[in-house]
Amino acid sequence: MFIQAFLFAGIVCLICQIILDNTKLTPGHITSGVTVIGAILSFLGIYDKLVSFAGAGATVLIANFGHMLYSAGLAGYEESGILGLFSNMLCSSGIAIVSVVVFSFIFTMVFKARD
Repeated sequence: MFIQAFLFAGIVCLICQIILDNTKLTPGHITSGVTVIGAILSFLGIYDKLVSFAGAGATVLIANFGHMLYSAGLAGYEESGILGLFSNMLCSSGIAIVSVVVFSFIFTMVFKARD
């Protein structure tokens, strides 16, 4: 299972690095694109199969954020309609967003940026 996770995440990162090196896309473009691809794969029912195959290799990627947003939005829509779509999406992804902000702050305080 560890090898599958490593290979899956490594291949995704390799593809993104090749795109970054050979196009004029910025890291923000690639991050947004991978997030959207994760949501599309979730919509098609493929991302759950990737998680069962690659385990943590699929859940630590930014594509999982797109999958999480789609899954939470769909569950909220099924419960409360169109307003539930937005409210559940924000409630479910709030932990991930706050974690990113807190850890980014901690890392900027510990490490110095290169010039």
